[in-house]
Amino acid sequence: MLTNPPVFKSIRFKLIIGLLLLIIPLILFLIYNNYYAMNVVRNQVAGSNKSLLTLYMNQIDRNLDEADKYLYNMAALENDLLNLDYPKEDINAWYLFAKIRLVNRIETDIKNYKPLDLFFIYSSVNDELMTSKIPGETYDERKALENGILDLLHDIQISDKKLSKQWFVSKIDNQYYLYHIIQSGNAYIGGIVEASKLMVPLSLIELGQSGRSLLVTDAHEVMTNDDFLKENDIHLGLEKNVNRFTSRGQEYLQVNEKSTKGDFLLMIFIPEGTILERLPELQRITTFILLAALLLLPAFYTFIRKVILLPINRIVTAMRKVRDGFMEDRIELYSTSYEFEIMNETFNTMVSQITDLKISVYEEQLINQKAELKHLQLQINPHFFLNSLNIIYSLAQLKSYELIQELSMSLVQYLRFMFRSSLNFVKLSEEIAHTNNYLRIQTMRFPENFTFEIEAADLLSEALVPPLSIQTFVENTIKHAVSMEERIHLQITVDGCEEAGIPFMKVVISDTGKGFPPEVLHAVQSEEGIADENGEHIGIWNVRRRLNLLYQDQARLWISNNTGGGAEVELRLPIRFEKMEDE
Repeated sequence: MLTNPPVFKSIRFKLIIGLLLLIIPLILFLIYNNYYAMNVVRNQVAGSNKSLLTLYMNQIDRNLDEADKYLYNMAALENDLLNLDYPKEDINAWYLFAKIRLVNRIETDIKNYKPLDLFFIYSSVNDELMTSKIPGETYDERKALENGILDLLHDIQISDKKLSKQWFVSKIDNQYYLYHIIQSGNAYIGGIVEASKLMVPLSLIELGQSGRSLLVTDAHEVMTNDDFLKENDIHLGLEKNVNRFTSRGQEYLQVNEKSTKGDFLLMIFIPEGTILERLPELQRITTFILLAALLLLPAFYTFIRKVILLPINRIVTAMRKVRDGFMEDRIELYSTSYEFEIMNETFNTMVSQITDLKISVYEEQLINQKAELKHLQLQINPHFFLNSLNIIYSLAQLKSYELIQELSMSLVQYLRFMFRSSLNFVKLSEEIAHTNNYLRIQTMRFPENFTFEIEAADLLSEALVPPLSIQTFVENTIKHAVSMEERIHLQITVDGCEEAGIPFMKVVISDTGKGFPPEVLHAVQSEEGIADENGEHIGIWNVRRRLNLLYQDQARLWISNNTGGGAEVELRLPIRFEKMEDE
């Protein structure tokens, strides 16, 4: 017997010490270098993106400044604006011509200011809005933008804050817009641009899959990509131009740049992973670690192979031989880790015990199976015999001696077959003859309401089948389908078929009755027991059990209901012509 070994012989101890000696130095070196490299690169990325964001914001401000210059020049130099101060009902065609010239001008000039969506002119005296072509895919979108501009112009406070030199933010039809309005007498001219169009240049910046660029107001109101903040539970930090924060386990670098032309700013969120992706130092560190691991791998593999792999391989080899039937094989005992010594000794002891028990257990299983088969074969329905005697008695009263003789002969042959309980298999012709005797007796019981037909291939007459494998389902049909109320026809067909190149005998038993109840179908299809305390449907369970014992998983049994009415049973049995010895 093995005694308790010293701790240093334990496989757990050896694995822990080996892994610690290999991994700890590499981990410490990796942590130090990664920490240093990330700080350096993070500062570099923050400065680089800050410069880039400033460049983009300057470009946006220049575009807005050019639009401002156009608006101021037009307000100062365009004489047609003066004609908008008079009511159009009280003047001649000057108002209409001025309106046409102004619309044509802004329609032409807007092409030179592509960042803007449109220019507009408003006559407060006539409450009439003139615009360049309004963008939008549908009429409703264009109308919503036009109404939004009118709402801005109708605002009571248009004379103070909203007439300053800044561009302001307004939300129109769930879209954010930047607008600037200038007053010229009783006329107003202005320009408007959708906030999302200003973000087009920022789409060229690679921020990674979870990075985003935003356009935000000074009041922390997000004009683009507002779902990004909600999904990641991010609160804007506008106190500094560069911020670092963590949200839901994801670290971000936030860079801001405020506009000089309005109360809004640009903001980008760069995930930490994207920053480290471009880290040259980290790549060099990874390369170094890989080379170090490659150098240490042979030594580590040799250690693992000697301590773990070889002992496990010896056990696996022995187990495979036992699985293949070589029960005499044993693992040779040798000096190794304590756990493997226990496993080797336990395996050898277990195989020896299995070898001693296998024959006795196998013989006992064969005896139990044979007894179970005999028990299943001897289960006979007593109601059948009582009904047969009643039929003979009725025929005797009618003095139908020929029918009495025929019924008696059929009953004798039926009983002779039933009491051949020592057989596991009978010829198909004998099973068909037995079933025919049973059905002849039933036709005398239901002379007007029951007919049957049996078709069997002559080539299969000598094939072997389990006794009562067909008659059981026929009896089930008689019991549950045939009655005095309606006419029932029973059809039995036996033919050959192939499945995966293996010849099978296909037996189909169908009737024109009401079919199987749903609970019986479910029980048979799920291979559950379906016999209740009164013995209902025990014949089906018996046949299925006998097929499992005799054929293992080679036989098939299906029961179903026909679409036109009636039940159908299909049996597929491997074709055998040589008698098997009783087990």
